[in-house]
Amino acid sequence: MERKILEPCKVNVSSESGRLRAVLLHRPGVEIERMTPLNAAHALYSDILNKPIVDGEYRNFCGVLERWTDVYYVEDILEQLLKDMELRRHLVEESCKMDKCSELKDQLMDMDARNLAAVLIEGYEKPNWPRARGEQSLIDDDRYLLKPLYNLFFTRDASSTVYDRVLINSMSFEVRERETLIYEAIFKHFFKVGTLNAMAWDKDARTEGGDVQIAAPDLLCIGQGIRTNKKGIEYLAQTFAKERDRFHILTQELPMSPESFIHLDMVFTFLGKHQCMIFEPMLKKTGLFADKATTLITIEGGKVSYEEVPNMVKGLERLGWDIEPVVGGGSDPWVQLREQWHSGCNFFSLGDGKVIGYRRNTKTIEALDKAGFAVLNAEDIVSGKVDMKAYDKFVAAFPGSELPRAGGGARCMTMPILRDAQ
Repeated sequence: MERKILEPCKVNVSSESGRLRAVLLHRPGVEIERMTPLNAAHALYSDILNKPIVDGEYRNFCGVLERWTDVYYVEDILEQLLKDMELRRHLVEESCKMDKCSELKDQLMDMDARNLAAVLIEGYEKPNWPRARGEQSLIDDDRYLLKPLYNLFFTRDASSTVYDRVLINSMSFEVRERETLIYEAIFKHFFKVGTLNAMAWDKDARTEGGDVQIAAPDLLCIGQGIRTNKKGIEYLAQTFAKERDRFHILTQELPMSPESFIHLDMVFTFLGKHQCMIFEPMLKKTGLFADKATTLITIEGGKVSYEEVPNMVKGLERLGWDIEPVVGGGSDPWVQLREQWHSGCNFFSLGDGKVIGYRRNTKTIEALDKAGFAVLNAEDIVSGKVDMKAYDKFVAAFPGSELPRAGGGARCMTMPILRDAQ
């Protein structure tokens, strides 16, 4: 039976916390079971995942979103797009080129749209892999000709809405490069929206969606670290210098290790127009953040200028924002580190003062409670026991024991397509 998907909507996001109207998700599939302890690090995971538990956790996560907004799923849109033979050929040829498996092209072209969509995401096993011949096998890291897209359910990273266009991001690791083919097809051919691409401007420029936050119509907040580099930020600065009379980019330098600091949204997210969640060492410039610069880039009349500011909150205040930080992990520095590791600062805003995040980060949830957010259990929302729309401020807390092992949270797993202006 064909899965029914929504009609394409307008694409426009001009803030991090305007009322969410549409979001793009991907249900974690078979691809996450195609990791072993030997290839997990290459797949950018700190551990392997238990899929049945992931499925239950993800049902609560996406169930909350489905009760709030229109939800599009990558796999459903991709299946529909693959019925167009010209686009199918492009995706097959480019996928095989990137994974060096041109011998698969004819076989993939002959598949029906649903099976091909699954293969492009989940990977294609070598026909001569020992188990396929009924033989006892040794562990083989090259089991798949077409590699599984282990990280595809982090829909934020490979593409991100920037106002009325989509930034097709230039991924820093080869294992994620093929994701951009799927997202570019979705946004060009399904949503029919214009795209931006830093690598088309400079092959060494890198951007990822976890580092790009749409704070306001005239302000981006961007992390600079292992995933987004100076050239990627320069690309965005030069792009908006040509298009806007006045514009700002507030940048935060991030540590290059450990991997829990890969993106800005792992240490800073907007909870609403006047509140943010923040990792305290970044705010106070202590520990790993002691020498990490916060820079305000001002674009005015086509000219770009740079000014160092004390931290993200002071930078926002410098621009006239009234913003209150809520500290992830509470007051204990050890707890802050533990909860940051499991995406304790990584919240996704459904609207002003309405957010979703992991329940496992108990001290962070307590800090939100003290800051005036009603703490709602995702299970109660999904079952209909609790109506989140009855609350002015809330955090929808969903269970996460396996999902956090993948190294991302609620913001990482969501790609907002349409928000109301704030």
